[in-house]
Amino acid sequence: MIVLALDTSTDMLACAVGRMDGGSVEVLSCRDHMCRRQANVELVSTCKEALAAAGLSMADVDAVLVGRGPGSFTGVRIGIATAKGLACGAGLPLFGISALDAMAWSAHAAGARGTLAVMGDAMRGEVYPGIYQLDDAGAHRTFAAETVVKADAAVADLAARSDVAELTLSGNGLVKYRARFEAAGFLPEHVAVEDAWWPTGEGLLRAAAEADVFHAAPAGGALGDPALVLPIYTRLSDAEESERTRLGLKKPATVELTGCDDALAGIHSQLRPMTVNDVHAVAELEAEVFAGANHEPWSEQVFYDDVTTHNHVWWVAHDRGQIIGYAGGTVVADELQVANVAVAAGRRREGIAARLLSRVAYDAQMLNATWSTLEVEVGNGAAEKLYEKLGYTEAGVRPNYYGAGHDARIMRVDLPLVDVSPDAARDPAPRASIRPWPIEAAPRDDEARAAIADAGPLILSIESSCDETAMAVTDSHGVVCASVVATQIDFHARFGGVVPEIASRKHTEAIVGVFEETLAKAGTHFGVDTLTPADLAAVGVTAGPGLVGALVVGVAFAKGLCTAADLPLIAVHHLEGHLMANLFETPGLEPPFVASLVSGGNTMLVHVRAWGDYEVLGQTIDDAVGEAFDKVAKALGLGYPGGPVISKLAAKGNKKAIHFPRAMMHSGDYSFSLSGLKTAVITYIEGENRAGRPINLPDLAASFEAAVVDVQVAKARTAVEQTGVSDICIGGGVAANPELRGAYQKVFGKMGVRVTVPPMRACGDNAAMIGIPALRSYLAGNFAPLTLDAAPNAPLGTWSTPDAPVPPTWER
Repeated sequence: MIVLALDTSTDMLACAVGRMDGGSVEVLSCRDHMCRRQANVELVSTCKEALAAAGLSMADVDAVLVGRGPGSFTGVRIGIATAKGLACGAGLPLFGISALDAMAWSAHAAGARGTLAVMGDAMRGEVYPGIYQLDDAGAHRTFAAETVVKADAAVADLAARSDVAELTLSGNGLVKYRARFEAAGFLPEHVAVEDAWWPTGEGLLRAAAEADVFHAAPAGGALGDPALVLPIYTRLSDAEESERTRLGLKKPATVELTGCDDALAGIHSQLRPMTVNDVHAVAELEAEVFAGANHEPWSEQVFYDDVTTHNHVWWVAHDRGQIIGYAGGTVVADELQVANVAVAAGRRREGIAARLLSRVAYDAQMLNATWSTLEVEVGNGAAEKLYEKLGYTEAGVRPNYYGAGHDARIMRVDLPLVDVSPDAARDPAPRASIRPWPIEAAPRDDEARAAIADAGPLILSIESSCDETAMAVTDSHGVVCASVVATQIDFHARFGGVVPEIASRKHTEAIVGVFEETLAKAGTHFGVDTLTPADLAAVGVTAGPGLVGALVVGVAFAKGLCTAADLPLIAVHHLEGHLMANLFETPGLEPPFVASLVSGGNTMLVHVRAWGDYEVLGQTIDDAVGEAFDKVAKALGLGYPGGPVISKLAAKGNKKAIHFPRAMMHSGDYSFSLSGLKTAVITYIEGENRAGRPINLPDLAASFEAAVVDVQVAKARTAVEQTGVSDICIGGGVAANPELRGAYQKVFGKMGVRVTVPPMRACGDNAAMIGIPALRSYLAGNFAPLTLDAAPNAPLGTWSTPDAPVPPTWER
C-alpha cells in the first residue's frame, strides 16, 4: 500500500511517501523541512514534490495519513483539512496518528533507547507529555490518551520518577522549556539530539504501522472514513473553559473527539439570569404551565418582588427571545430553598429544567449555600424523577400542602447537584460519511449523462469565512444545482457571538459531511445518486476576508481537493460574493451601481463601476451593523444572533419612543460608526435597570433599529446622488432585515432608483453566492496557485476578474 503521510502540527512540515506491507515500512521519499507559519502555503506543493521524487502521482496513492496533533491548533487543522481534501478528491481512505508518536519515532531513529519522555509544545507554559519505551523493534507508547499539563508540573513529575537517571527527553517543547528541565537536574546526556525533537514523515509512517491504524475501523464508521479524522486538542476553547469554570462543570467527553463542548449546544436555547424585564413573560408562562393546578400561579407582581429581593436567585431559558423556562429560589443561611421550576409544554424532555436548576444551585453555592430543599407534589412523576437524578432524596411529606388530598414530598440534597449534562449519555462522535467510504457513484444512464453534459462545466464553491460551513455546485449557465449550509449557531449562542476557535474546530469537523451532501444533492438535480470530483471543472473557495482560522480550513480543504482531483483552484472574495448575490434577484443587473454591504463583520458603501472594479466610498470605523445588533441583543439577554430577535421585537414597537444618536449621519463622508449607538443603548438599559423600571423591549428594539437604518439610508442616498447611478443593491446578512429593506424601497422608489435585494436565503453566508464570481473567474481562466493562503483582511477587489463574461441567466 502506497501511503502519503503529512503533518503540520509543529514548525516542522513533515511529509513522506512510503510503501506499507504488513508491519514493514519502506520510505520512498521524504520532504520534511522547517516551515514556521507557512504550512498552508507550502503543504500541497510539498506533497506533490514528495510524490514526484518517488516517481509517483496521486493516482498511485492508496491511502493518506495525517498527524492529528496535539500541537498548534491552527497547524493541526491545516494538515487535517488538507488531508481531508486529498482523500475526498481522490476517493482515498484517510487515517490519523498522534504527532507525539511520530516524535518518539524520530528519537528512535536518532538512536534513543529505554524510557523516552516526549514533551510537545502546548504553548501558554504548557506541554503535551508522552512516555514511551524504545527498543530495537521500535517506539511503544505507555499511555492511553494525550493530555496537557503545565511545563513545571511535567518537570516535577519526571524528576520524581524512579528511572529518572535512564530517562531520555525529546519533543519540540524542549525548544522553550529545556532550561527548566536542566535546572531540575536533567543533564545534557538526558536530551535527544535537537534534530530528533520533531515529527517526521517517516515517523508518521512507522507510528501508524506500530498502531495498526490501517486495519482498525473507528466506532460507528468505515475504515478510513475522512469525516471521522479529527484533531487531538486535549482542551476546550478559552470561552468554553471559562464557562465550565464559572458553572463548576466537569470537562465534557466531547473535548476528546471534537475539541468542543457539544453537549451544551444540543438545543438552541440559552440560559441567563432573570431580570425585571422578564417578569411579564415569565408570569404568562407560569399561568400557562399551571393552568388548572391545585395551587394559585404566581402573579407578575410576585415574580417582580422575588427577583428584586436580595439573595433570591432566578434564571430563565429562552429561544430566540421567547421565554421557554425558568427556575429560582431563595438562599437562607446555608440553604437553597427552590421556589419554582417550569418549562413550556412544547420544550420539555430537552434537559432545560436540569440546566436551569444547575445554574440556580451554582449561584446559591457562590452565596455560601451548602444544601438545598424543595417541595414536589406526590404523583408528579416527571418532576420527581428529575429531582432524583439531580441527587435529591425524600426528607419527609407535607400532607395537603397543595390542597386537600394533594401532599408534597420534601426533598433534600447536598450541593453541588449531580451533573446530569448529556455528556455521558450522548454519543459525542461526529457524524460518519453519508454512505460507506470511499463513495462510489452508481452507474448512470444516457439521459443522466446527457443532462450533466448539457450543464457544462460544474463549479464547486466553498464558504467558511465565519460560522457557516457551506458548499454549492453551480453549472455554466448560472444554475445552482445544490447548496448546503451547516450552521454553528448552537455552538456560539451561549457566548452571545461567534467564538473564532470554536468556529475553526466545527468547520474541520463538518467539512467532509457538507462536501458529501452537496455532491449528493447535485446528483439528485441531475437524476443520479451523487456527483463525484471527476464531474467538477473547478473549485472556488472564499479566501478572505473573515476569521483567519475559519478561512484556513476551507482554503486547505479546497487545495487538497484540487491537488487530488487535478482541478483548477479559484480564489473568491467573500464580499464580492455578497455583492453578486443580487444577481439571483435581478439577473440582468449591470454596473454602474451603488452597493450597501451590511453584515456581522462589514459595513460599507461601494461604487461598482464595473464587475471587478470597485471603489469603496466608505466603511465603518468601529463596529459593523450586524455586530451592533448582536451586542445590543446580548445586553438585553435576547441571545445570538441578535438581528432576527431585534427585528421581531421592533415590528411591535414605537421607533420614536427613545431617541438614540445617529452617529456620523452628517459627517460629510461615507464613514459609519456604530460603537457610540451601541454604547448609548447599553447605557440606557443599565440606567433603567438601576432604577428598577422594566424596559419596553419592542420600543427599545424599534428605536435602536431606526437609528441604524436612518444612517444607512441617508448615506446611501447621498452616494446615489453623487455617483448618478440608477441602481442600488444591498448585500450581507443584515440585508434580511425587513425594516432596512423597506426603507431602501421607500426612499429610492421615490427617486426612481431601482433597488435590488438578494432573496432572503441568499443574504446570510452561503456558497451559492461564492459560485457566481467563481464561475466568472473560471470562464475567464483566472485561477489561483496552490500556494494560496487565507487573507483575513483582503480588500474588496482582490482576486476579482474585471470584464469577465457573465452567464445569461441566474437561477435562485
